[in-house]
Amino acid sequence: MQAMDSSSYTHSLLSFVIILVLSPLASSQLDYKFYDSTCPNLTKIVRYGVWSAMGNETRMAASLLRLHFHDCFVNGCDGSILLDDTSSFTGEKNAGPNRMSARGFEVIDAIKANVEKSCPSTVSCADILTLAARESVYLTGGPYWSLPLGRRDGTTASQTAANQQIPSPLEPLENITAKFTSKGLEMKDVVVLSGAHTIGFAKCSTFKQRLFNFNSTGNPDPTLGSSLLKDLQSTCPDQDSSDSNLAALDPVTANKFDNVYYKNLVNNSGLLQSDQALMGDSNSAAMVNNYNKYPYLFYNDFGASMVKMGKIGVLTGTNGEIRKNCRVVN
Repeated sequence: MQAMDSSSYTHSLLSFVIILVLSPLASSQLDYKFYDSTCPNLTKIVRYGVWSAMGNETRMAASLLRLHFHDCFVNGCDGSILLDDTSSFTGEKNAGPNRMSARGFEVIDAIKANVEKSCPSTVSCADILTLAARESVYLTGGPYWSLPLGRRDGTTASQTAANQQIPSPLEPLENITAKFTSKGLEMKDVVVLSGAHTIGFAKCSTFKQRLFNFNSTGNPDPTLGSSLLKDLQSTCPDQDSSDSNLAALDPVTANKFDNVYYKNLVNNSGLLQSDQALMGDSNSAAMVNNYNKYPYLFYNDFGASMVKMGKIGVLTGTNGEIRKNCRVVN
């Protein structure tokens, strides 16, 4: 190995520091014990809030998980998706990927209110949303992972950014992967985080193009299993009025967080085009097969990818604020 002189070493070290600072995942101020002394009951409060919401509607677990994902992909995990529109900005709630589909705002409001009673002006809405996503997975039978906390809330939101940055189920896999890599994630994270579709439902409008006139061929998507195709055509008849009808992302165990999502892909039963596309690439297909065979591998990797995603573009220290109300800037 060639020796490095002091100037080269200094230059290399500086380059590393610059890369670290500029990285969308740089989050040196997040801490696994951030609220241990300032809000020791935080996890219990969030868990109870999610549990109560799921008692009213099991589907809410998937909605909260999706809300966290859509928040992090638009300018970082800063709670911006929770902001209502103002005179100074048009927020993310009515962007294409969120309009009439993003849900759970009232649940976050209720949890925030309880957190404020226990620990006033201490816990960010961004951290509450991050914790709620973890609890949603755990309470539906999935893995539990430790979370570094200390995010602060953003003071603005962007409908334009939400329209541009959130991956769409109608996009090719290469486009989706590019959006992930732009956030400091990789192909593995695409495959792992897509496994969140083991719970929840999708509107017919997000996959109906597969059922009748796929790619303008006049025929259904040939990768769609015949039995599932028949069921979906019944749920989503070829009329615009069916666009808001719902189908389970995983019809086998719709309300249980498990690895059956991957089994469905192997059996050509992925609901969304973006899901089934994971079997069309050799690298992603190999990962799908592994997660199909080894559920604990999926659980382990899912927690790791969620931590990784939860560090995208976070605000810490004196940046941002701790909102009193998640819907409005202080």
